[in-house]
Amino acid sequence: MTAERISRRRRRGATQEAPVPLALAYLKRAAPPYEYLSEDGLQRLEDQADRLLAEVGIEFRDDPISLDYVKQARADVRGERVRFEPGMCREIIQATAPTRFDHLARNPARNVVIGGDNQVFSPLYGAPFVRGLDVERRYATLEDFNNFVKLSQAAPSLHHSGGTICEPTDVPVSKRHLDMTYGHIRYSDKGYIGAVTSGWQAEDSIRMTEMVFGDDVVDANCCVLAMINPTSPLVYDRVTLETLRIYAAHNQGNVVTPFIIAGASGPVTPASMVAQLFAEAMAGMALAQLVRPGSPVIFGINSMGLNMRTGSPIRFDESWKCLLAAGQLSRRLGVPFRGGGSSSTSKIPDVHAGMESALYLNYSVLSGVNFLIHATGALELGLCVSYEKFVLDCEMLGVVSRVMAGMDVSDEALGVGAYGGDAPGSTFLDHPHTLERYRDAFFESDMFDSRSFEQWRDDGSLDASVRANMALNTMLADYQAPPIDEAIDEALLDFMARRKDELPDSYA
Repeated sequence: MTAERISRRRRRGATQEAPVPLALAYLKRAAPPYEYLSEDGLQRLEDQADRLLAEVGIEFRDDPISLDYVKQARADVRGERVRFEPGMCREIIQATAPTRFDHLARNPARNVVIGGDNQVFSPLYGAPFVRGLDVERRYATLEDFNNFVKLSQAAPSLHHSGGTICEPTDVPVSKRHLDMTYGHIRYSDKGYIGAVTSGWQAEDSIRMTEMVFGDDVVDANCCVLAMINPTSPLVYDRVTLETLRIYAAHNQGNVVTPFIIAGASGPVTPASMVAQLFAEAMAGMALAQLVRPGSPVIFGINSMGLNMRTGSPIRFDESWKCLLAAGQLSRRLGVPFRGGGSSSTSKIPDVHAGMESALYLNYSVLSGVNFLIHATGALELGLCVSYEKFVLDCEMLGVVSRVMAGMDVSDEALGVGAYGGDAPGSTFLDHPHTLERYRDAFFESDMFDSRSFEQWRDDGSLDASVRANMALNTMLADYQAPPIDEAIDEALLDFMARRKDELPDSYA
């Protein structure tokens, strides 16, 4: 498939020849989630999580303010170790945490609802490296970061701009959060994730968000999310606690996501991993409710196996069971669920990457995930983001979206009027029912070539990575930044300039 053909198909939405359905702001899932564990199995996981919280406890390190919150709630606090009576965290969360919430975007048409039967797809988070057919594997730059924000904006199957899609290592650590927050705001009009590497950086992201939406709107609505990662096993450090408290105090969403590597930061079996994940997440979500009752929280998980011979994490493993079980626990608790994606341990976007990513994505959507992060681009288990894999994963999300939307079984879809007396043995190729519907009856992919061998050969014998490379170059060339109020843009740039003057150039 030539670059010219890809470009033509990308632009064809306004033509009568082959219209493209309008992109949805988020997906309303019609397919039910997979109920993986029995009632007894779920109860045993919850009981183990309660035992960890009550008998072992969670350490809240170097943050007296957080300790004061849990003391006032009558948790058992001894030094920095916090123990919660069985059911205590669950009771705090269920009393005030929303089961679903609106996450506002700069463009109101891009607002999403997180929770319930809704699914929101968001790109990779946190990769220090990038690679592509035109890019040898290297540390990411701010240009890379902004490129991926632009691709996220252009991709109809992505509903969210994400957070630190890749680390812009050419900008000081102390200042890059400003450029990333601005990049999301300026180059996308979808929702985004703010800075979480310190309390003052979180405050900067919130200040910039308030410039876009207004103080009153931010105080009353979720306009930015925070990715909160406790340190497994069973520790919240000062930065994590402070960041969680700041976002909760401003009524912004905390995606509380423990990260367990089996046999390293948690026991080696899936059951023990998901119980520990649940305990750690409930402690953080309960704290958010103590800081500001009703502030949005999302139960997130990240889990993987460990190759005990090499020390390397693995993805073809049974930790995928944790996704399915955690989705059930989240629904029982009554909070939205974050998980999964399309990650792979592969180093390049090859067959390995495709198989692993497809399996991971399948388990993720079956779990009933509400906020799907790492949905696009991840190689090396998220250490590297691939330009080509980003585009290819978006194609998979497009297919998944069609499946999760369910099946139309109306009279029109069933073709009730399409059968006449001469139907047996006849053809439907020129039937009005076919002509009216064939253009969008199936997901037609630009990346996955379904033509004959001869057609593919005569068009250059291009593999999927080459087609993806052509497509992403076309997407970036055709990209147009969404409009923004000039006064807001000037205020953001002025704020960034002043903050950068105040902050030291630190790369550590």
